[in-house]
Amino acid sequence: MLAGALHRSGIGVVVYEGEPSPDARAQGGLLDLHEHSGQQALHTLGLYHAFLTLVRPGEDAKRVVDRHGTVLLDRPGNAATASPEVDRGDLRRLLLNALPPEIVQWGRKVASVQGAGRGRHTVAFADGSAVETTLLIGADGAWSRVRPLLTDAQPAYTGTCFVELHVDADDPRAAPAAAVIGSGTLMAVAPGQGILAHRNADGSIHTYVAVNRPEEWLATALPITAAQIEVLFDGWSRSLRALITDGEKVPVVRPVYALPPLLTWPRVKGATLLGDAAHLMSPFAGEGANLAMREGSGTRACVDRPSRR
Repeated sequence: MLAGALHRSGIGVVVYEGEPSPDARAQGGLLDLHEHSGQQALHTLGLYHAFLTLVRPGEDAKRVVDRHGTVLLDRPGNAATASPEVDRGDLRRLLLNALPPEIVQWGRKVASVQGAGRGRHTVAFADGSAVETTLLIGADGAWSRVRPLLTDAQPAYTGTCFVELHVDADDPRAAPAAAVIGSGTLMAVAPGQGILAHRNADGSIHTYVAVNRPEEWLATALPITAAQIEVLFDGWSRSLRALITDGEKVPVVRPVYALPPLLTWPRVKGATLLGDAAHLMSPFAGEGANLAMREGSGTRACVDRPSRR
């Protein structure tokens, strides 16, 4: 998003991306883009109408069940919702395709960052190469290599751990899972644990299992299997436990970390942060990606003048 805003303003920018290619991995589940943040950012880049072709109509539907599978709420989707759902992978491709391909350099995972004087910084990559920057923007996520230049703050474990599971669309188990989920998002929660699931645009099933566990549990539980996760849901309905055990890929464990709320830092010449590197939060508010997109699109006004001097 930021690269697109800078490029549209005629400002040279390079994105150093740690992943080896645009298709190196799946990008996760759906995002609901909010009218005054994520959607407004797309307006800024002239991508809003293209975004509308990617929207998943009716995916904001919600089905809430208890641990026995009893439906407590079954709310249909609203085609006129102010926060439409989009597949993360589709959104990422939309933003990438709006950039000249040479702007994004793939397979450039950052190993370290050091000050080089006069507001410049040297970025060393895992492949042994290095670059010196005039303006360094750390959009490198929860464990940012850039953040220590500005603050000593470190993400803290929130006590909640997500386990991500996936079933391909052509798997015979996808159809019964889709029937349990309904037309939008399924939420089955109990104190300290829950199962959340939805269908991706390609018909595959994405399930997030949430459990409250101490940080020490992560060290003893990994690597973890679907069968080990299912044990934590003993007494839950078979249809809900099937969302765990029927996953055809190795579960991905995602402990939820967060930075201190309202984190600030003194100005550091030539360096700043964006997205999760600046304001890592739990996913429950649905604000992380929207806030990052808003920041990326709005930064243009802040850097436009000094970047041209």
